[in-house]
Amino acid sequence: MTRAVPVLAEQPLLGLTVAVTADRRREDLTALLRRRGARVLEAPTLRLVPLEDDAELRAATGECLREQLDYVVATTGRGWRGWISAAEGWGLAEELDRALHRTVVVSRGPKATGAVRASGLREEFSAASELCSEVRDYLIGRGVAGKRIAVQQYGSLDPGADCDLALELRAAGAQVVAVPVYRWVEPEDKLAVDRLVEAIVAREVHAVAFTSAPGVSALLDAAAARDAVFGRDRVLAALREQVAAACVGPVCAGPLLAHEIPVIQPDRARLGALAAQICRDLPERMRQEIAVEQGRTLIIQGNAVLVQAEREPDVEHPDPDPVLLPPLLAAVLAALAQRPGWVLSRAELLRRVWHPRPLGGSAVLAPGPQRDQHLVESTIARLRTALGEHGDLIRTVTKRGYRLAADV
Repeated sequence: MTRAVPVLAEQPLLGLTVAVTADRRREDLTALLRRRGARVLEAPTLRLVPLEDDAELRAATGECLREQLDYVVATTGRGWRGWISAAEGWGLAEELDRALHRTVVVSRGPKATGAVRASGLREEFSAASELCSEVRDYLIGRGVAGKRIAVQQYGSLDPGADCDLALELRAAGAQVVAVPVYRWVEPEDKLAVDRLVEAIVAREVHAVAFTSAPGVSALLDAAAARDAVFGRDRVLAALREQVAAACVGPVCAGPLLAHEIPVIQPDRARLGALAAQICRDLPERMRQEIAVEQGRTLIIQGNAVLVQAEREPDVEHPDPDPVLLPPLLAAVLAALAQRPGWVLSRAELLRRVWHPRPLGGSAVLAPGPQRDQHLVESTIARLRTALGEHGDLIRTVTKRGYRLAADV
């Protein structure tokens, strides 16, 4: 059995590239992942814009004050705080506070509950599942026909939400006042999203972390706007196979599950829990341990490579130092490691490593058989150099190709 490697225990994401698509609290998630060894690619797919100065929000607030509400629903902590803050700016804070104190407050989960309590109110019901459908069932179960209900919304209609709360309450006979506190708009850096689409298709990221369903949909829309090389189907294929998708909660995961994409998801919808779940699940999916010649163990995790020497009794062995390979060299090693000890011809290496890489990836296939042969040979030489004293693990089989020096 392979003994524990301290560097991988301390940095379980070493050698792995994780894309972060979040706008809000992006720095927090990025820092959590980097501390655990990941290389992070930041590419917010949407931007969240508060509407404190928006006429629509002020009009909705006025509608809430015009006539007594029966219920008010807090769906997000940030949104609730934003609404109260905007009311303060308009000089309506005291009037809104009095109106809300006369209203039954319902919250969608602990974050919204915390914001409600911080504003001096108490909720009558909080959805433990953090799903709008649980709020809907609670309200409809109490009878909503003819009731005035204010629903603090996510922003624009969330395509991955488990239900359209305002619409379903209206269908049940309620008079709903929609309170839009913020909305999603296009990201500031569209080129970063394009680069992320290309990296996913080229399998140059190992996981993509999502914190909102609109963010998922925005990425797929960005891919749909590209040509066939980097299109939506190519992104979906990558997310079903080599690239892991990680979502903060069930609502966020909705658009991916609709495309039958497996999702890494924590039990609690929190950024810290998401980062911890990625640290547990991603290495399990990506790490490969191979018994190689001379009693050594080759450990491959994404772009990171470690080689453990055979352990001898009563002899102290230093912990192996990780080698971080460039993406192309890591792809060649991964191709050889798919069937350790089996010979891969130059043509097969070209097909597996270079041919799937679209223009814009880490390498572009050079035309002509002689150039192709030189490309493979020079890349193998670079891989051996990068592996240092363990470069002998890459063996040349005369007139046939290359293989990993594995015990088979």
